[in-house]
Order: sequence, then structure tokens, then C-alpha cells
Amino acid sequence: MSAAATLRHTAGPADAARRRRHRFWIEAGAVAAMVATVALVVHGLPYYLMPSAQRVISPHHAELKPSGTLGKALGISGTVMLLLIYLYPLRKKWKWLARKGKTKNWLDYHILMGLAAPVLITFHSAFKLRGVAGLAYWSMIAVVISGIVGRYLYNRIPRKLGEAEMSMEEMEKLRSELTAQIETQNVLGRDELNRLLVLPSTDEVQRLPLLKALWLVISLDVRRWIAIWRLRLDAAAHVKNHRDLRAVLAVVRKQAALSKDVLFLSKMRQLFRMWHIVHRPFSYALAILAVLHIFVVTVLGF
Repeated sequence: MSAAATLRHTAGPADAARRRRHRFWIEAGAVAAMVATVALVVHGLPYYLMPSAQRVISPHHAELKPSGTLGKALGISGTVMLLLIYLYPLRKKWKWLARKGKTKNWLDYHILMGLAAPVLITFHSAFKLRGVAGLAYWSMIAVVISGIVGRYLYNRIPRKLGEAEMSMEEMEKLRSELTAQIETQNVLGRDELNRLLVLPSTDEVQRLPLLKALWLVISLDVRRWIAIWRLRLDAAAHVKNHRDLRAVLAVVRKQAALSKDVLFLSKMRQLFRMWHIVHRPFSYALAILAVLHIFVVTVLGF
């Protein structure tokens, strides 16, 4: 298999338009979440920094306390988002819901709300984390951290069948072809490329325990990012065509990442299966504690 033999699917105008709309709504939601976070920090920081005993004399207390006008609105908004997050796993069980949209798009909304909801609920709590509310909050944080880890592992597993089934010999051949192509452009030298493309052997990876393999994957990703950043700075000084430089670095970055992901594919699949076992109990605990918190507040008045 060679780079020239790789088939690419060209999406039609309708698919491209749908992708643009989806990207717009995701980006708009992310911007709205960041703007809301900054606004809440600027508006409420003096109140949140006050000791709990002194907050009752603050003019913002009636507004920012958990049961206040803004505090309650933040709690309701965050809870609604948390409930919508569970539509993503339910989609796999409900056939009528599975036919709505693409899995990737659902996952994007799942991640966006999974990051925005904890921010709203944190401000709703006014940073008072005790009792059932505190347990629910820290369960939520555990779910968020677990979700970030799961997303990282998911991205390390090649999505395309051809990428996943490519042998290491084919990958090495493809990498050699790429290296030769890049060297002919006189943008990067072989020593600079080796800093990005060098990887441990297959035998070394197979002998690694899972946690060590995960740590090595993370360190390789960080080192690759630093190497690309340094190469961009070093090469920018003597390369006239910066567009070619960016294009070459983009190809190198993608190839280096793909080589690493294929090399660690079996380890990442094992870790992803283990992640599912850990993530689900946190999610169930969060749902139970959130419902219990709402019951205690609305019915018992505590």
C-alpha cells in the first residue's frame, strides 16, 4: 500500500453544507460557554471569594446563592445539560434515536455539554460543596475527567479500516516514501524528520504494561507537538514559502501520529475497553446523586 493508492472520499455539496452547519453550532456553543464563564467570574468573583459566613451581607447574595435567582437558573440549566448528555449512550439502545444524525455529531454535542454543564453547576453551588450536593459534584468531576481520558483514547484508535489493518512493514514503507518526498523539497532534513518519525519497536510496545503504554503514547504526543513547534520556528527563518512549510509540517504531523496510533493500536483498544468499565459506574453514580440532590432540595427543602 502506498500514499498514492490511498482512496479519498469526496463529499457532495449537501454533506459539506451539513458539516459546516454542525461545526458552526459546535463552535458557537463553545464560544457561548466561554463567554458565560468569563461573565460569571467577572460578575461574581468578589462574592465567591468571601467567607461563607459573610456572604449573607453581600448585595449579591440573593442572586448568587444556590437558591438565588441566578444560582437557581444556573442549576436548572446545568441539570438539563446533564440529562441531555445521557442521550448519547441511550442512542445506542433506542433504534429510533440511532437513526437521527451521525454518531460523530452526537459525540461532539455530548462533549460540549459535558464540559459546559459542570461549569454552570460549579457556579450554581457557589463553591459550597457539602453533603449530597458535594458527593454529586465530585462524581460529576470524576465523570468529566474520565470522559476527557476516554476521548483521548478514542482519538488514538484509527477510524478507517485501511489505517487499522495496515501492517507495520507497509507503514514503514509509506513513512520512507514520505521522508523522501519531503527531503526533495529542501524544507526539512532527515535528522529533523527523525525527531518526529522515530518510534519504539513493535516488540517493545507489546511488552509494555497498559499504563506504561498510555504514558508513552502521551509523552510521544507531547514530544511531537514540541518538535513541530520548534521546526516551525527554525524553518520559518530560512524558508521563503511558508505555505509549503505549513503543508509539509501538516503531512509530517499526521503521518507521525498515524504511525504511532497503528503501533499502539492493540494497547489502546484494551485501555478503551477498561475505560468503559470505569466510566459507566461514575455516570450512574452521578445520575443517582443528582436525582437525590434535587429530591432533597425540592421536596424536603434542604
